[in-house]
Amino acid sequence: MEIILTENAPSPRGHYSQAIVHAGLVYVSGTLPLDPASGQAVGGEIETQAERALENLKAVLEAAGSGLDCVLKVTVYVSDIALWSRVNTVYARYFGEHKPARTVAPVNALHYGCLVEMDAVGYLRGGCGTNPKPF
Repeated sequence: MEIILTENAPSPRGHYSQAIVHAGLVYVSGTLPLDPASGQAVGGEIETQAERALENLKAVLEAAGSGLDCVLKVTVYVSDIALWSRVNTVYARYFGEHKPARTVAPVNALHYGCLVEMDAVGYLRGGCGTNPKPF
């Protein structure tokens, strides 16, 4: 088991790791739309927050030796389901043709007043491509 920690994503503020690598898989903790340098939540529209959360997710995956194209499953927590279509537009831009399994969970509130949070499971590079075969 390997603990992943990168300065390119917000530092953990609790008793958890940004990600854990085990048996060729990368388990990424929930990423909020926090600026990695300041640790503060980015303000503005849901699109800005979704972009920041995805950039943080991408940074952690890359630090682990993975990437967005190696993601198998994403869970998206959104503070208001009415915002979902706007989050989905940003999400689709980041993932392109790659369509990992996904769950969208509306929640009452997220930490620091954020509107969106995402976690993911991916695999290490080596099996990535058009037809990924991680095992």
